[in-house]
Amino acid sequence: MDAAQLRAIQAPIKDRYRTNPEDAFITLKAQGSIDDQNIACKVETGRALAVAGLHTATGGSGMEVCSGDMLLEALVACAGVTLKAVATALEIPLKSGSVAAEGDLDFRGTLGVERDAPVGFKQIRLVFDLDTDAPQDKLDQLLKLTERYCVVYQTVRNGPAVEITLRHSQG
Repeated sequence: MDAAQLRAIQAPIKDRYRTNPEDAFITLKAQGSIDDQNIACKVETGRALAVAGLHTATGGSGMEVCSGDMLLEALVACAGVTLKAVATALEIPLKSGSVAAEGDLDFRGTLGVERDAPVGFKQIRLVFDLDTDAPQDKLDQLLKLTERYCVVYQTVRNGPAVEITLRHSQG
């Protein structure tokens, strides 16, 4: 896809959102079911069923996917798609590229071993490796706009309000 094709696809969508801002508000959803036999949660990804379980550092077998890994994978996916869309829009030719994310966790927190140990990632690093002949000023703009428009990056970075609810039924 080139810049003209991308603009042609996105132009009517952008026009609709300018005219009817409420159309731009969409609720994305994820669904899972708690495994009745194992310490796991079956997550419907839209393409397959992912079975998430404990990380090996917390006693997991390593047979299930780790939700922390899934978070980093979502960041890589979103950042990669966003970077490619921005590069296309700016007509920055990419011969090839890769995206990697890594995050540091102190598992003492999630295991309740140390009360002062944080639960969650202490730091996440996102790295793009690109093969391109684009000048540095274009690459700086590419990174700036990728950072600005990547939904998962902005969500992780800005920490939105999150509600948690437990519904109880007796059966």
